[in-house]
This record gives sequence, structure tokens and C-alpha cells, in this order.
Amino acid sequence: MKIDLNVDLGESFSTYKIGNDEELMNYISSANIACGWHGGDPMVMRKTVKLAKERDVAIGAHPSYPDKLGFGRRYMRISEEEAKNYVLYQIGALYGFAKAEGLKMQHVKPHGALYNAMVKEEELAMGIIEGILEFDKNLIFVGPSNSKIMDMARDMGARVAHEVFADRAYNSDGTLVPRGKHGAVIEDKEEIARRVVSMIKDGGISSIDGKWVELKADTICIHGDNPNAVEIAKYLREILKDEGIEIVPMGEFIR
Repeated sequence: MKIDLNVDLGESFSTYKIGNDEELMNYISSANIACGWHGGDPMVMRKTVKLAKERDVAIGAHPSYPDKLGFGRRYMRISEEEAKNYVLYQIGALYGFAKAEGLKMQHVKPHGALYNAMVKEEELAMGIIEGILEFDKNLIFVGPSNSKIMDMARDMGARVAHEVFADRAYNSDGTLVPRGKHGAVIEDKEEIARRVVSMIKDGGISSIDGKWVELKADTICIHGDNPNAVEIAKYLREILKDEGIEIVPMGEFIR
């Protein structure tokens, strides 16, 4: 069995530091790198790409709404054409640094509110996927497990990776519990590991109200801004190894 472990990285900006990229990079197989619109800047992007190269971690773009002040977590109403060009712009920014370091980009994973909104807005989702495909048809589109958007992306010709979240609770309809609700963010590493193994081996987990939720897991996300992210990533990697689950970049098994 194979699984990808991904973390959102490169989200620091100027003198503001977010997350522990240097430590996290030791335990993951794929990095979603901020492209300057919710976090990151040219210096941070270059540094993060270089770090990924040193640690043999695959890289992908992490495009956002243009919302640095709100860290990309505020909804914005944009058109399909705007979505496509916003995504193209940000992929292109990361591509420059990847090319300079002799790396290929593996995937694209929308960030924050953009990620959540695309599940509900078909035109927005189409714009995002069109932007990815116009840039490079080999890039993997990372989106929420078992959602309609994943079928749509595949029908449009994209490679897709179903993503599940290690440290977030799920509603019974397969959506994430909003961050403001009690129990939405899980911090106990043992509980996280149990949930991840269940998602991989059993194809789902119990929702926040105790119902079974089916989830296809190609890549597991650990949030880099979780205060226990490094400890979680290290522990999860150990547990998955014990369970006979190999951690590799998604590009090695997504067709």
C-alpha cells in the first residue's frame, strides 16, 4: 500500500514566520508551496523549493484567492475566467523557482477558502482545473476526497489525487467540520494516526456525529500551522511504516 503525505509550506512572509518548514520537510513526501497570494514571497518561495530539493520532497503550487491579509481564508466571488488566470499566474510564479532549481512540479492544490468554494461552485472549479490543464496536463489536481469535483476534473482530462485530512474532523456528508466548531481540529497524535490508518485501510472514518463516512485516500494532509505538526508528522510516519504503508510522492502512483 502506498500513500502520499503533504503539508502546506512556504507560508511565511517577510519577517513573519508561519510553521516549521525545515522540520516538517523531513517527514513528508509532497509540499504545497504558497505562491505569494495568501502567504509566501519570492525569498520564501525560493528557500522552500531549495529545501524540498535537499530533502527529496516533491513540490506543488498552492494557489489562493488574492487575500494575504486574511491568509486566503475569506471567500471571494470570482468568475471562471478569473479563477483560471489567478491559478495560472500563481503556478507560473512557482514554476520559475522550480525551473531555477532543476525541479519539476508535481501537483496543484488550491488553498483555504478557494479549496472550499470550488466544491460548491462548478464554474469556479472549472476555471481552476482549466488553468492547471492549460499550464501542464501532467500536473496532478489535488482536491477533496469523493467530491463531485474530482469526477469533473477527471472527465476534463486531469490527473487527480483524492485528499483527506489527518487533523480535521468530518461531517457526515464528507465535508470538513468548520474550524470554529468544537472538535473541528484534532491535535492528539494517536487519534490522528488511528483515523489515518482507517481512511487508508478501511476506506473511511467516523464523522463528528458518529456516522461512517467513505473516503478515498491518495494523499494525507497535515496542516503546517497546527502547533503539533512536526510531532504529528513524525509519529504518523512511524505508524504508517508499522502498518506496512509506504509513504511516497503521489506522482509515483497517480495515473
